[in-house]
Amino acid sequence: MDCLDTYALVEIHNCNPVFSALLNDDFVITDITLAEFYGLLYRRHGRTTADYWLKKFESYAVRVETQTLMDAIRYRTDFAQENLSFFDCVGYMHSLAQGLMFLTGDKAFKNKKGVRFIK
Repeated sequence: MDCLDTYALVEIHNCNPVFSALLNDDFVITDITLAEFYGLLYRRHGRTTADYWLKKFESYAVRVETQTLMDAIRYRTDFAQENLSFFDCVGYMHSLAQGLMFLTGDKAFKNKKGVRFIK
């Protein structure tokens, strides 16, 4: 099972067929990632669009444990030279902790353990 990052959600929103096909697979989205995606849509397209996509994805949302948030902070700090986003670090740490694949198109994660990279 995959844990989608915001990059994947944006590509689904943009109707990229490679990413839209993911809707046929089992996946989860961290609540933190869903919040980031909502905020991005709200800023770009307004509340109606953001609410539409929230309803579409909220059943896939999983709560991130406090320990995972702390792991993400440490990971981001330890790899500061890679300029990783906090949201991506949360998704990545959640994926590792839960035995999921972290699905992203972010090249900063391309060669990391437990990542399914799609460009």
